[in-house]
Amino acid sequence: MAGKKEKEKEKRINEEVERINGLIAEIDDKKKEAASSLVSNAAFMTVTLQDLQQEINKKGVTETYQNGANQKGIKKSSAVEVYNTMIKNHVQVIKQLTELLPKSEVKQVEDALENFVMDK
Repeated sequence: MAGKKEKEKEKRINEEVERINGLIAEIDDKKKEAASSLVSNAAFMTVTLQDLQQEINKKGVTETYQNGANQKGIKKSSAVEVYNTMIKNHVQVIKQLTELLPKSEVKQVEDALENFVMDK
């Protein structure tokens, strides 16, 4: 059974799916059907990136490690590594979705996405 945290994340993902679907409403149904997995992945990554940002802000960008008795130090946190990889993938998915839009809609969506990112 999913816990409260998982249910909240699923709710946020579903809200993001709805938001993205609103942004791509103008594409034809065949492209929209083909893009459904892109939308789902973009929504998941958006919410996960937000969670990772909170974790990075809370815990910082580095973490200590210890390998054995004498080897220890500071390294880039695993949250930062995951974030860096995921943000690159997220950008690619958003680019693919944007390319499906009619050219007149691209500017509007780019503006909406830019506003969304700047508000976070």
